[in-house]
Amino acid sequence: MTEPLADDRSLVRRCLAGEDAAFELTLDLYRDRVFSLLCRLAQNPADAEDLAQETFLKAFRNLSQYDPSRPLLSWLFAIAHNTAMDFHRARNPALVSLDAEEAPLELPERTPRLELAVAASLRSREIELVLSSLPPLYREILILRHQEELDYAEIGRILELPSGTVKNRLFRAREKLRTGLEAAGLGECG
Repeated sequence: MTEPLADDRSLVRRCLAGEDAAFELTLDLYRDRVFSLLCRLAQNPADAEDLAQETFLKAFRNLSQYDPSRPLLSWLFAIAHNTAMDFHRARNPALVSLDAEEAPLELPERTPRLELAVAASLRSREIELVLSSLPPLYREILILRHQEELDYAEIGRILELPSGTVKNRLFRAREKLRTGLEAAGLGECG
């Protein structure tokens, strides 16, 4: 998890004071990472651009609600998550419905080998194709954990989920990724 920076707090104060340079700096600092997350969630650069613009508009309108004890990027990811889920819900409610998830599983012990393999593999094109075929709920949690390297607690705050649900969803996402990789002939991941 990224620790909240004094710079984040200062940047937010400057934005709240109406300083144009602070707004521009905020966009410069965080636009690419927010856009990258949204690209992978929306799976279309044009939609991702619209969602990123909507994310930053919502953030700037609600900047007074920012919790300075958290990293600004995590707060922006939470807004991006909600914006993307609204987008997917409008197109296909079943894709983001929690009803689509099965009952909670008894989770096995963490397998560091699998975590390392998934983290390393997310960079390859083949993995990206399999990852893009996953439902948004699973794709997003893999991205937050393995690309953005957020811990379970921070992912829970972004997605507004308890830690146990984060772990369960991450487990299911890894299983779906592993199944997709095997179906694509990319062998076992781990």
